[in-house]
Amino acid sequence: MAAKDKYILLGHGSGGKLSHELLREVFLRHFSNPELNRLTDSALIEAGETDLAFTTDAFVVEPLFFPGGDIGKLAVAGTVNDLAVSGATPLFISSSFIIEEGFSLDDLEKIVKSMAMEAGQAGVKIVAGDTKVVNKGKCDKLFISTSGIGLIDKGHKHISTGNLIRPGDKIIINGSVGDHGMAVMAAREFLNFRTDILSDCASLNHLIKKAMQCSSQIHFMRDATRGGLSTVLAELAEDKKFGIVIEESAILVRENVRGMCELLGYDPLYVANEGKAVMVVSEDDASAVVDTLKNDPLGKEASIIGEVVDNHHGIVWVNTVIGGKRILDMLAGEQLPRIC
Repeated sequence: MAAKDKYILLGHGSGGKLSHELLREVFLRHFSNPELNRLTDSALIEAGETDLAFTTDAFVVEPLFFPGGDIGKLAVAGTVNDLAVSGATPLFISSSFIIEEGFSLDDLEKIVKSMAMEAGQAGVKIVAGDTKVVNKGKCDKLFISTSGIGLIDKGHKHISTGNLIRPGDKIIINGSVGDHGMAVMAAREFLNFRTDILSDCASLNHLIKKAMQCSSQIHFMRDATRGGLSTVLAELAEDKKFGIVIEESAILVRENVRGMCELLGYDPLYVANEGKAVMVVSEDDASAVVDTLKNDPLGKEASIIGEVVDNHHGIVWVNTVIGGKRILDMLAGEQLPRIC
């Protein structure tokens, strides 16, 4: 961060360039250690024959209830997915609640019930937690923090770092992009939108397990949350000795999502998802992985959207639907605040 930037901006929570600057120039400067410095979705910790994956997250979505989910489902699914895309089997979650005085007890119970349902479906247990209540006006209704722990086979530890990626590998995503961000935006009362867009919020661990059983050549996975698909790919290519080429025509964007993005001036490739995993798979196994994903409801629209190439190192190129080319970079500021 430049010396003149003395205050936290919304963009520092975007998951894009400002977030990376904050992470590297403040947190890593003081917290630096080998596990944290990998900057993966989960920390991988040596623990005997089977290692541990450990992750933490915080959820401040506004509104708390949105089409396709709520802050409770989001908290569990987000934590499960951070573990699963690291190649781990999620097992246990802790959750802490910061609640504003005057918050509806009925709404709290709805959210807790939603968390229990999502955890049950994902096959994880919520085993620890904490509750704090703050004075009215000192937080916005309800914030949830979660941590998750899982087991990871030593043979899968490369997945979160992507250090086995090589030219020729295919880029796969398990469905449409932009649904979550636009569903949350449409639910915000001040925008007064009426749409049928549903968030894709879901735990992906069972889907990912099927893919990993299908192929031992999955070289990288990450969930495309804040900053969307573009930020995942830009992070992946950054400073690497390979480039990435994406075919825009192969990326599914639902018409209602595309229409709302056009109306609000957003690029759907940068809009947050909460049920989409980006995978980099060897050319030999890519079709089999897509076929496996398509047999699961959460992956029925899976497709190959691009490939890793041995030129324009460090850069993500998009071949656009109108025959042009453009570069995908990390999100520069905050496109949609309070989205997760």
